[in-house]
This record gives sequence, structure tokens and C-alpha cells, in this order.
Amino acid sequence: MKLDKKFQDIVVGLLLGDGCFEKKKDTIGIRLQIKQQSKAKEYVEWLYGHLKGHCLSEVKFRKDYGQYYFSTRYLREFQDMYNLFYVGGKKVVPSNIKELLTSPLSLAIWYMDDGSLDYRPKDHYAFYLASNCFSVEDSKNLQRVLLQNFGVKSAVYNNLCRGKRYPRICIGSEGRDKFYQAVAPHILNCFSYKLPKFT
Repeated sequence: MKLDKKFQDIVVGLLLGDGCFEKKKDTIGIRLQIKQQSKAKEYVEWLYGHLKGHCLSEVKFRKDYGQYYFSTRYLREFQDMYNLFYVGGKKVVPSNIKELLTSPLSLAIWYMDDGSLDYRPKDHYAFYLASNCFSVEDSKNLQRVLLQNFGVKSAVYNNLCRGKRYPRICIGSEGRDKFYQAVAPHILNCFSYKLPKFT
């Protein structure tokens, strides 16, 4: 069985964001895990609606963590993507990310997972993508792909937080309009606060 294009686009967005693959010793295949805080229930259910054909159970709620979650079955079909996104068990940006991150849907999922908005009405707005789980070089690679595949200009900042530096991608005045046009049609209501309210 081959994964269809939309399924792959969703998984790429999730792996750039909060989604993660799990590989167990002595288990054939890889499974995808989804976890989100309770305010993102709509999003988790939307993802499940697209992935449920590969799942054994429905969306569940973990009260102690305040999270909605589900996971897929262990699938052989995920092996190639796992090999691209994981090195030594750590998530990385694949060297061929330009060929993988081509869909506005992937971009929107990444933004819903790991994005934020800096918005001041009638004054300023900018989008941010937290790439802190990746290296600075990986973040710069993503910056190049945003420009090449979506025409979105951005900058990478290596911010200091609690004595440690975390890269993040800033999409300011030169790229924000194209980014907005790409992601806005795919942003769910529970994440509408991540889009500027134009009047």
C-alpha cells in the first residue's frame, strides 16, 4: 500500500511541527503520534478524520495532561519517511525537504502546530515558526525552501532563552502576505487567533 499525496502532505507538516514517529525494537513498522492541548480538540479530530484508516482506536483525552491524542498503527509505509526525518533517533530536517514541503496544507499544519502571530492592529504583523527542535542550519534550509517553493521571504533568529539558544523563523513584511495567502484557507477555527483580523 502506498500513501496518497494528501496523506503525505499532512504527515510532512506534522513532522515539521509537533507530530512524532515512534519506532519500537522488535516491532515492524513505524507509528505516528499526535498530541495536542484540549483547546485544539477540533484540530486533533480533523487530523484523525484524515488518518483514521490507519488507526486502531479513536481520539482519546488524557485528563492529567489535558491532552487529546491518537496514534496510527505501526506501518511499514512510514519507514522511508522515518529514515528521512530521524537520525540517531533525533528529528531533523531532511536534505530533500524542498521536494517534500511543497503543499500549502503542509505549511498550514506546521504553522498550526508550531506557529505564532505577532499582531498589532493597524500597525504591524509578523508570523513566527518555532524551529527550536531543529538546528540553525536546518532552520536556514527551511528558510530557503519557504522562499523557493512558496515565494515567502523570512529570517532565522537564534534566540536566547534560559541560557540556551533556540532558532525560529520570522516572516515579516516582505513575506507575510504570501504566507497568509498560502496558509489561511487551511487554518481551522480553533487556531483562528493565529491569523490577523483585517478590517
